[in-house]
Amino acid sequence: MARSDPFVETLATVPLFSACSKKELQLVARGAERLTVDAGKVIVTEGSAGAEFFVIISGAARVERSGRKVNSLGPGAFFGDLALLDRAPRNASVIAESPMELAKVGQKAFDELLDIPGFSKKLLAGLARRLRQEDAKTR
Repeated sequence: MARSDPFVETLATVPLFSACSKKELQLVARGAERLTVDAGKVIVTEGSAGAEFFVIISGAARVERSGRKVNSLGPGAFFGDLALLDRAPRNASVIAESPMELAKVGQKAFDELLDIPGFSKKLLAGLARRLRQEDAKTR
């Protein structure tokens, strides 16, 4: 399924993919699956292992930790990017608050991208940026 430029532009804002070229981002987008979910659907569950990354195309979701709402997400927001690198338990649940359209990048599609020369190095650079951003928040 072809992806529009806005989807590729959203991918560029994801810290994990921030060092990737537009062509590489288009490859990521091409490997994404488009999903629709109903309001009330639990998209990811806190404590469960994850292997998918999501970008919200339309709709709204809430993020919960220990049953308490900690954030709201809307179009252009993303979650689960680190699950592509590490199967650690999810640190929050994400629940659709309205009907939603999502783009999902699964582990298989992501692993295929890792075979592209230089792609892994760019992901590491993006991951380092994300860690620096998180570190700056705690200061």
